[in-house]
Amino acid sequence: MSAARRDQSMHIDLSSNASQELPSIAAAFLIYFDVKAGYTIAWQRSLPGVKLEGVVEYKSLPSGLHKVKEDLIYYVHDQYAGLSAFVNEPVEENERNALMVAVGVLVPLSYGRLGRSWKHAERLKDLSRQLVHDITKTQPLEEFWECHRLPNDTTSSLGESPLDPPSSFRFKPNAGQAPRESKVPGRGRSVSDATTFVPPGQTLSPYHPALSLATFLNALGPLLFPLHRAALLRKRILLMGQAPVELACNYVYDLSILSNVPISVADLLSAEEPPLRLRPLFTVGIHDIPFLEEEAHAALDGPSSPATPTIDGPAADYIAGSWVACSTDEVLATKRELYDVIVNLPPSYSRDAKEKVWPKIEYSDRTDIRATQRDLRRYRALRRGLRRWQRMNKKRSASNAENISSTDCISLLPDNAQEAFDDAASTSDEKLVEQSSWPALAYSSFMWWASAGEKRADLQEEDERDASLLADISDSNHNTPLRPRSRSGTNMSPHLAQIAAPEMALIAYFHRLTTLILSTLADLVDFHDEDSSEGNRAESQEETAIFVSSEDMGRMGLDVWSEADKAFVEEVMELYFGRSAEVQGARVECCGIRIC
Repeated sequence: MSAARRDQSMHIDLSSNASQELPSIAAAFLIYFDVKAGYTIAWQRSLPGVKLEGVVEYKSLPSGLHKVKEDLIYYVHDQYAGLSAFVNEPVEENERNALMVAVGVLVPLSYGRLGRSWKHAERLKDLSRQLVHDITKTQPLEEFWECHRLPNDTTSSLGESPLDPPSSFRFKPNAGQAPRESKVPGRGRSVSDATTFVPPGQTLSPYHPALSLATFLNALGPLLFPLHRAALLRKRILLMGQAPVELACNYVYDLSILSNVPISVADLLSAEEPPLRLRPLFTVGIHDIPFLEEEAHAALDGPSSPATPTIDGPAADYIAGSWVACSTDEVLATKRELYDVIVNLPPSYSRDAKEKVWPKIEYSDRTDIRATQRDLRRYRALRRGLRRWQRMNKKRSASNAENISSTDCISLLPDNAQEAFDDAASTSDEKLVEQSSWPALAYSSFMWWASAGEKRADLQEEDERDASLLADISDSNHNTPLRPRSRSGTNMSPHLAQIAAPEMALIAYFHRLTTLILSTLADLVDFHDEDSSEGNRAESQEETAIFVSSEDMGRMGLDVWSEADKAFVEEVMELYFGRSAEVQGARVECCGIRIC
């Protein structure tokens, strides 16, 4: 795995100046709804060889869009990322008899996961609103195309722009846990020095999908952790919901970002081409079924199958049969062979329900996926940590900003951010979290009795590990100027700097969690290989399973009582290290005799 490839796949576009370097486009088009012919392309411009007819009409206008007034739709077509702005202006009581148009663009994926297409979102929405009443007035479209089009001789050798968010900030091990120097070549780093950096002052631009991360956390709650583990295993993940689809597309981006393997641990992996990224397909529909069937066959062939290079950038960044997408076509949900995990998102109107409505996550065989008890504790700790961090950030901003009052600072965060970071009793719902097993209950009861009701030492260590995943983030942000300057020297909006902060904290948290899991397993592989004699080394590596104790499970932040987490470790060991694992969960013993 080359360093160039790692650099290409491990960054995020953090441009904070909305007008800075709009990405060039390979195509632009206008689609309208005809009562007799359905969705029709009314106007189009594209580079030679870029196919639009019979493709963008369906990708730009997913099922159910006629029920909403406006929407932004992201998708992938060949080597391009697509973005369409949809506008619906009803003219009669019949909901299908309306003025519905979509203005869209295709941007080369060499610019990034979405080609930074969101930078065109505001302009596309304006164009859609202008054209919805008269699709013949296309002069603004012509001007837009001429201003942003790629030259005709453009090749696929466009430079890769930053893709991945910062794992950021140095991760410090727990007290008393010293980093170990590996004797195995290529394994010299561990979680203690796993670091990537985010330049001070960089923030997310408007319409950046990652701005939905706080909403994503709030929507999934502790279910985000098992979904993150499924993404690390590079499963085929389908998010099912209803229109509008912009938020679901943002969730696709968020999950692909959170499940990236940070650069700092990429060299610790044994696989020649480890799956560093989960491929985001964004919106898919019934017209994508042939491609999804190909991916299903590739998944059966195993993780070594090459990915299709024309779907989303360099094939080496992904493995075949591994993706995350969203859809409003219920037909896809019935074709269980097309996906591994399905996330049924609640409808948008459920936000007004008296009780929290959680998504339902299932395997393709309809087995429920729930958060573990450890996930629940970690989720609550994460929200408490983020809430404390937010209060510190607000106080600092209120005291340092000359033109921003303390009231303004509170409003800088997304509307639902505070709800996302508050504790809620509904997260203990048995439909959301696995019930404690009898051995776990017996152990907890015994430890409570043995500790005379005081806080257990193992839970104290657990809290310290969770806190370390957010350590230094607030300190690093203290050094970030309130009004950072862009490369051009112009002042960035302080509002943007504040809004981006929670997203950066969440990205750093999950990248550190990934680092913790993979570096712990890498250490176990190293210990195993170092203890093997030189004569039996090859046989040991190929045939002997790596032993993973319950203490190792705890260090990775996993549930020592959960069978699902044990299976996760076995799959991670196989996928990223090409080795088998023997995982020992927790057990209750008395006088050296195992009771349960």
